[in-house]
Amino acid sequence: MSKKLFVEIVSPEREVWAGEGDMVIAKTVDGEIGVQPGHLPVLALLAQDAVVRVLGARETGEVRAAAHGGFVSVSAQGRVSILAETAELAEDVDVDRARTALSSAAEEGDNDASGARAAVCVPLARTSPSQTRDRGGTWSSRIPHRRGW
Repeated sequence: MSKKLFVEIVSPEREVWAGEGDMVIAKTVDGEIGVQPGHLPVLALLAQDAVVRVLGARETGEVRAAAHGGFVSVSAQGRVSILAETAELAEDVDVDRARTALSSAAEEGDNDASGARAAVCVPLARTSPSQTRDRGGTWSSRIPHRRGW
């Protein structure tokens, strides 16, 4: 059994990131899933506003990406594939563009809210756990939820 996972984050347009990591944490429609080497094979549906974290990757020790919709696939060989409808690495996020999209969606009264939700989640993927508090007041890297979304 390998001591590292091979992780790939892909969207229909491109491969966003690929490399090795110690653990993958992703938000699914059923809650968060954590995957380490030796995990059983699984296929899960990504949440629309998912933040994917690959721990033990790169020199910084972590890769973060905003992924909207799609699947998480874990194979018996230690391969984790994040197959997202759209995905963007945290360092590639244009926060001003996301804020503009959010305010435009709010002004237009976007009842679908998927565009507004994506505009909020992308910049949140860039924040560090020390910059985000959950409803209970504890520091968290999770995305806050709003009623009606």
